[in-house]
Amino acid sequence: MPFQKVQPEKLSASVVRQIEKLILRGILTPGERLPSERELAERLGVSRPSLRDAIAELQDRGLLAARAGSGVFIADVLGSAFSPALIQLFASHHEAVFDYLSFRRDMEGLAAERAARLGSDYDLQVIQACFDKMEAIYAPEPSPMLSEEDAELDAKFHSAIIDASHNVVMLHMMRSMFDLLREGVFYNRKIMFHQHTSRRVLLDQHRAINAALQARDPAAARAAVETHLDYVQQALSDHQKAEANAAVAQLRLQHEAEKG
Repeated sequence: MPFQKVQPEKLSASVVRQIEKLILRGILTPGERLPSERELAERLGVSRPSLRDAIAELQDRGLLAARAGSGVFIADVLGSAFSPALIQLFASHHEAVFDYLSFRRDMEGLAAERAARLGSDYDLQVIQACFDKMEAIYAPEPSPMLSEEDAELDAKFHSAIIDASHNVVMLHMMRSMFDLLREGVFYNRKIMFHQHTSRRVLLDQHRAINAALQARDPAAARAAVETHLDYVQQALSDHQKAEANAAVAQLRLQHEAEKG
């Protein structure tokens, strides 16, 4: 008979598996500091030697990183999604920007559809909270200009939708993409919108996405995300054309000045 005696699992192996799952599910994020050894051992209900064994294994596997005098942190596992050479290519070629937006449109549309069907009530509460913050910073001073805070809340709103899709591969891939966006690899969000894109329009688009998700309407949620990212793509295209036209006009002006 193909049965074997059950072997008791080491406590350190249970700790490894729990931390792995928290990283896999995006609950523990890159750069996040773990509690102190004493506190973490108490929370997990294991001895400090068992915890040290688990942390050592996770460090060997590149999931945790120790910083002298600072503690143990979740390693930058997202940064490995793209090589430095590929990131440099993304940053130096305009077509990568529109491919990026096209990819986001497809992936986030699917994520919104899944979130409407599969997201828990807690997931939808997180998305609602993100949208409420977007509304709150607009209300006191409805300037048409986008701020860095707008950009950060925008990223958090979209990230919350990805989280609510409950697909860990999509979650980590899209988080790595958002990190590149935040670093300005694909485009600078503030420069892109400048004065030509209304905050009210973007807020209304996010309101439509949120409403469809809260109503648990998969088709409407996907359509709202696609409409929003189509608008972003058109805004970026218009901005690039305006910059190119301004450069030509500047040359004309310079030429006329030289003739005069």
